[in-house]
Amino acid sequence: MSETERIPAVLQGKYDEIVELTDRCCQQYLNEEYRDLCRRMVAKLCRKRPSPIATGKTNTWACGIVYSVGRVNFLFDKSQTPHIRADELCQHFGLSPKTGSAKSTAIMELLKSGQADPNWTLPSRMAANPVAWLIQVNGLIVDARHVPRDIQEEAFRLGLIPYLP
Repeated sequence: MSETERIPAVLQGKYDEIVELTDRCCQQYLNEEYRDLCRRMVAKLCRKRPSPIATGKTNTWACGIVYSVGRVNFLFDKSQTPHIRADELCQHFGLSPKTGSAKSTAIMELLKSGQADPNWTLPSRMAANPVAWLIQVNGLIVDARHVPRDIQEEAFRLGLIPYLP
């Protein structure tokens, strides 16, 4: 089991309940990449101390998690595939758009995340995410894809870029 899948025993049941709901939503409207990121986000929230997952309704957490991953990846933009409207996503979980958005905002703040966050970007969209490739070299912010290979290798070794271009 990888570090991203480790769940505190006391929260395993809650994790399973939330993941069942996020998996169902991703299967119906999204794809496996979304499913995997949602699972990872649930696990990350379970490992926070104290874990916010310990309290609150399962469907609200599930909605907030899918909504958050969707926000990072521009899910609500009609030009994206897959795409779903925010109100439709919230309706799937039996929630109002206001509740779904509020829970997502709380999650994004807890994870110190925002749109285009490389930590929550779909793998298939990583190459198109400019934020994932920004590094600082000699005080300048540059796109790592346009620097010499030795600098790219060091940036990758340090975990500053997702993979070697």
